[in-house]
Amino acid sequence: MAHAYTPGLRVARKSRLTRERVLPLKGELLVKVGDAVRAEDVIAKSELPGPVTVLNVINQLGIEPEEIREYMLKKEGDTFKKGEPIAENKPILGLSFLKTQVKAPIDGVVESISEITGQVVLREPPQPVQIHAYIDGRVIKVMPDEGAVVETVATFVQGIFGVGGEAWGELEVVVKTPHDILTPEMIKESHSGKILLAGKHLSRNSFERAREVGVKGVIVGGFHDKDLKEILGYDLGVAITGAEKIGLTLILTEGFGEIPVAERTFNLLKERSGMRASISGATQIRAGVIRPEIIIPYPEEEWEGAREVENVSAQAVAEGDPVRVIREPYFGMLGTVKRLIPGLEVVESGSKVRVLEVQFEHGTSAIVPRANIERIEE
Repeated sequence: MAHAYTPGLRVARKSRLTRERVLPLKGELLVKVGDAVRAEDVIAKSELPGPVTVLNVINQLGIEPEEIREYMLKKEGDTFKKGEPIAENKPILGLSFLKTQVKAPIDGVVESISEITGQVVLREPPQPVQIHAYIDGRVIKVMPDEGAVVETVATFVQGIFGVGGEAWGELEVVVKTPHDILTPEMIKESHSGKILLAGKHLSRNSFERAREVGVKGVIVGGFHDKDLKEILGYDLGVAITGAEKIGLTLILTEGFGEIPVAERTFNLLKERSGMRASISGATQIRAGVIRPEIIIPYPEEEWEGAREVENVSAQAVAEGDPVRVIREPYFGMLGTVKRLIPGLEVVESGSKVRVLEVQFEHGTSAIVPRANIERIEE
């Protein structure tokens, strides 16, 4: 049988996987190998140095640089509050109302005092950085002062597009079928802190309702790109996603528009309704592909028999394999490989590329460049 190679989109019932959790700079590691962790557990922490503010003290006091230390009320290493005097001149003829003070514009610490430039460098308090485990599992490796690797066995589903960062909470199915639309009325106060599985579409009003009640994330088949632009306030383009501050994480399993969640995906997630799930909206479609993901761990006593998730960027696709189209004009459509066409074919753009024929779920078929599809690994 002929084969081609294409990126894989995984939809797996029970897979063993790991996630590396690393600080952006060295800090304190809080776990050891063998520790059981929950998604919300902080496994490492550090501090980012605060931003600096430079004050030209000699100009404000009318003194020479070499005299600056005589007029400072604070020395290197001293802390202060915003508005607190850190330097002042000596009152003329004892008249205190003629005294000039230099007050701190921020909370912080005196980092340096220069007798050459007459400038004082103030640094704001450090910003704490914490790394959470992200998934329920067990620590299998540690990197001293940096982070750890957490392993779990879980239901694992990759989406096609997402926005928003990492989140975790109980998974709840709020529609009866993957063809249903999640309406605002279906989102209740009791959904606060949960991850909701919707059907073929989530409207802008439903998104706002979910954010209002404190939903952690929504998994849905499709979402209109114009609604996404309005929520973000800008056109997303092709940059990597995952850092958006939009109040919840949104994962599209199929694409933009009104597209039902694939039956196999919906049923797989429905099986795990009521269980704790971890999700991430981080997406990058170009080189170094990153997919939004849904991870629903099993209790450790049920780990036996899990299959390994291969960490490969491409895999063989053959006739009959399930695939998804990842570019227009068939973006998000599901089907199977009907025929691998040998040689090069001229496509609409005029380029000669390798192509294959995809049999879509609704019965039609189309010739699609091999680079425009990804295999769905079951």
